[in-house]
Formats: sequence, structure tokens, C-alpha cells
Amino acid sequence: MSAQRLRFLFLNLGHFIDHLFMLIFAKAAFDAGKAWGLGYDDMIIYGTPAAVLFGAAAPLSAQAADKWGRNPLIIIFFIGIGVASILASFAETPLQLGFGLALIGIFASIYHPVGITMVIQGGGRVGWRLGVNGVWGNMGVAAAPLITGFILASYDWRLAFVVPGILSIGIGLAFWYFVRSGKAVAPPASARDKAMVGMAPGWKRALVSLGLVTMGGGFVFGALIFLIPRLFEVKLNGISTDVATTGLLAGAVYATAAFAQIAVGKIIDNRSIKPVLVTIAAMQPVIIFIMAYQADWTLFLVTFLAMAAVFGQIPITDAVLSRYVPDKWRAKVLSIKFMLNLTIGASVLPFASYVLARSPSDSDGFQTILLILAAAACIIVSAALILPRQAAGEQNMVPKPQPAE
Repeated sequence: MSAQRLRFLFLNLGHFIDHLFMLIFAKAAFDAGKAWGLGYDDMIIYGTPAAVLFGAAAPLSAQAADKWGRNPLIIIFFIGIGVASILASFAETPLQLGFGLALIGIFASIYHPVGITMVIQGGGRVGWRLGVNGVWGNMGVAAAPLITGFILASYDWRLAFVVPGILSIGIGLAFWYFVRSGKAVAPPASARDKAMVGMAPGWKRALVSLGLVTMGGGFVFGALIFLIPRLFEVKLNGISTDVATTGLLAGAVYATAAFAQIAVGKIIDNRSIKPVLVTIAAMQPVIIFIMAYQADWTLFLVTFLAMAAVFGQIPITDAVLSRYVPDKWRAKVLSIKFMLNLTIGASVLPFASYVLARSPSDSDGFQTILLILAAAACIIVSAALILPRQAAGEQNMVPKPQPAE
């Protein structure tokens, strides 16, 4: 395997690890709560600091990468998140677990502003690379309920944090060795990136659109990936009540829907982004609204369609950024994007806890949550309409630099 492919593999593993660790608690919260005599709605609130720090600490991670280098930050990410996960497993109270989860959130904040910037480097098929990298991230989303569910079925919630922790530390040590070998270098900059010393034309309108997509998408994405494992436990009773089986079904939705990112990535490498984003955005409120009224296999199929639309949107926003923002500013702009996305996504936990606690049943509570998500998805449609339209192939042209005001 060439050094560039190995570098890309490590970046993809990083995306997998990042989302895996942030969603262990989503599946383990119910079992951990039972150990302390707390319900699911009481427990999920302890994951809020981690979800907030996942986004809020991103600008600090970008600043650290600019100061110390991107490769060292990725090493810290792998080893740090692994150690934090193992520490969380030793919690004796919900509050201690909350602190452990918060530490996971701090290390998890490193990947997106640093790792995605490294994926974009080199120009060429940026959309395809973002799509592949996104699939790896979503395989982490898929693996979280699957792995955690099987561990919970045979052991307890503590081991669900220990096993991935050891895995991440091992990968971090391997990447450290790769960096020490001198082969972990970025691909050469494309002609476009070399010429792009300032913002591309239309950047202000593009970043406004990106910001709105990020806020609306952060809420919808954060809610669906966190709540679907529990939603399936509540509303797939006609299929199974086994925690491992519902975890497997949630993982199957995430894993299969994730491949929408590769398809979308290929499309946006050759076509104008705006119509693709408008189409995918318009699908979300409709499908999520339908999802609110389904159960069993129909819910499973509609959830797959919803996640395909949500996942398919991810490489679009990062590709927009790569076309308007030069490399030297990408980590900083990405960090702000992910801070907005993930901190807004973190609001899902107290919001869901509030709705579920005041609903006659979890089934009614999830229906209310999904209807609110369908309304929130309309923001994404409005944002997509604001995005400037680029002609097909314009992404490969060398832009005229614009001053960043």
C-alpha cells in the first residue's frame, strides 16, 4: 500500500473512531441507568457536556493543529479518546460518567476540523474522498449500537467503553509509528489550491448558506443518530424486543444509508452543487414526517431513507467549503462549522429528555420529536436555495482570489 493510501486509511479510521465513541453512550445509557436506578430520560442528560464539547472545542483543536501540526493532533486524538473511554468505564456515579463522557467529547473534537482538512488536501476528486471518508464515519455510527448492543447482551455497559478504548490506543500508536517513518506527508497541492490565496467569488453568500445548513442539519443529524437505537427498542416491538437485535437493525440502517455519501460525492465532483443540495434537502422534512407515524418494518425502511438523505448531505457542505475557502483557513472555518453543527446537535439531548419525560409514553414522545425534526429540516431547504450556483466543472477551474473582508 502506498504512503498516501495508508495516510487516507488512518484518516478514515479516525472518522470511524470519532463517531463510534460519541455514540457508545447512546446505546449504553439505558443499561447504565438501570444500574443506578435511573430511566433513559434521566440518564441521557449526562451526555450533554460531551456532545457540547464535541463541537465547542473544535476551534481550539484547529488552533492547536496550526501551532503543532496536523499529524501530532491526530495522534493525540486516537490515544486521548481511547484513554478517556477507559476512564469513563470506572465511573461509580452518573456524574462521574458525565465527566468521563465530557473528556471523550474534548478529544473527539479534534477529528473534524483537523482530519477533514487533511482529507481535502491535494485537490482532485475531493467529493469522492469526502464521500468515502464520510462512509467510514457513518460506519462508526453504525458500529456503535451494534458493538455496544452485543456487549450489553453478554456483559455490562462498562466493557462497552473499555474494548473500543484499547482499539483506539492501538491505532494511535500505529499512526505515531507511521508519522515517525516520515511517510505521513500531505499530497501536493492542486493548481487550484496553489492559486487560491483568498476567498473565491460568492464566498459570503456561500458561507451564509453553509451556516444555515450546518445549524439545521446539526439538529436533525444529532437527533437521528443518537435517538434511533432507542427509537427502535420502543417501536420495533413487532420485530424484536432484544437489545442486541434492535442494535443490529439500527447499525444496519446507518451502515447501508452511509453509502449515499459516495454516490453524492461522485455527483458533486462533476455537477453543480446547488441542485444536488436542494434535492437532498427537500427530501428530509417529508420523509421524517412520514417516519413519525410508522412502526416495525415500515419504520425501519423509512428510517433508512431518512438517514440516506441526511448522510448524503454531509460531503456537500465540506465540498462547498473547499471551493470557496483556501487551505490555510480551512481548519479554522471547518472548526466553526463543526462547532455550530455539533453544539446545536448537543441540544438534542436535553430537548429529547424534556419531551420524553412529559409524554404519556416513549412512543408518543418519539412521535413528537420526529415531527419537530421534520419542521427543523425545512431550514435546510431554505439554506440550500441561498447557495450560489456553480456551473458543472467550475470546481476544477482556478479561481480568481478575492480578499477576505
